[in-house]
Amino acid sequence: MPSAAAIKVPSSYLLRSVDYASVKAALELHARHLKGLAGGKRANFSHLDLSNFALEDADLRDAELTGARFMGAFLSGARLDKARLYGADLRDADLRGACLARADMRGSCLRGANLTGADLTDCDLREGLIAVQDLASGFRILGHEARKGELDYAIVSGPVSSRDEGVMTPVDFRNAVMAGARLVRSRMVGAVLDGADLSGADLHQADLAGASLRRAVIAGANLGSASLEGADLTGVLRAPPPLVYIDDEPLTDVMTAHELWCDSEGMDGRPAKLSTADLRPLRDLSRRRLTALVAVDCIFFGLSMAGAQLQGSDLSGSDLRGADLKGADLRGVKLVGADLTRADLSGADLRPLGIAEGRFIRADLTRAKLTQTDLTGARLTRARLLEADLEGARLADADLKGAELER
Repeated sequence: MPSAAAIKVPSSYLLRSVDYASVKAALELHARHLKGLAGGKRANFSHLDLSNFALEDADLRDAELTGARFMGAFLSGARLDKARLYGADLRDADLRGACLARADMRGSCLRGANLTGADLTDCDLREGLIAVQDLASGFRILGHEARKGELDYAIVSGPVSSRDEGVMTPVDFRNAVMAGARLVRSRMVGAVLDGADLSGADLHQADLAGASLRRAVIAGANLGSASLEGADLTGVLRAPPPLVYIDDEPLTDVMTAHELWCDSEGMDGRPAKLSTADLRPLRDLSRRRLTALVAVDCIFFGLSMAGAQLQGSDLSGSDLRGADLKGADLRGVKLVGADLTRADLSGADLRPLGIAEGRFIRADLTRAKLTQTDLTGARLTRARLLEADLEGARLADADLKGAELER
């Protein structure tokens, strides 16, 4: 018989469409069920496609939501206590302030979801799988496809229940925003939290054994008594140091000297050339004149840089996740391999920078990560975007005339 990865069937095999009126009616019956009133019925949205549904403050406590798709759904403030979200797809969902205490979320996907201030106390976030028996072919296994917006199904012969089968699906929190989330005693064995923002999250006594936290942000997070045995903490971003020195000079003085160099057109001050420096202690670079700044592989995470003049700067390989670059002058900027996940570049200027008559330097975002980046109204004329990751990026009214994009 073919292996699990050998045969694929359409993603619509299990997912079913539903209209909003039906969902609303089911929620009303579920409310009666929770109150113990006659005619009440527990909500069962298993394998329903609820992508982009408006479900703010919905009461789905103890609901059956196995394998449901909530991609991009509005679930802020929702009550999902003890809900069964086994294998559910919550990619890019808005779960701010939602309560998921004691929910069963094994094998679920929360890639890019916003869980700021959410309560996941005692939540089960271990790996899991959904197997639906097919008399002719064995079991159909639900898995979350790496490509945005798709689910993938594979056929496996015979029963599937062992980790050795290689089809167990870990909970996927990649690039999720979990700032201030309450994850006390949550079981997150083997979870994938790469790039997740766990700033200020409460992970007291959480079980993160074997979890992947590569480049996750854990600044201010409470990891007291948390189990991190075998966890991958490569490149985790902890709290910034109170002071940063560059060659025995305070970072603030280095940046002031660079700005003076810009203002005096090179007659005073000196240009800054930084590498692997953490600029977070500066907090605010809004409207600063930082033309031709060299800051390679540096950390700008969450910094306010709105309206900054950074034309001709080299920020290659830098961490600009969540940075505010609204209206910034980024003409001719070099952002090769930079991470701009969830950054705000709305209205930013990324056109070519004129350096002499008939000579220009293009903005270079080759291999840049622009996942969920806001590029609304940005000017990207002739910009290099080769191998750039634009998954979920907002490009409304962006000018991409002549930009180098992979077809």
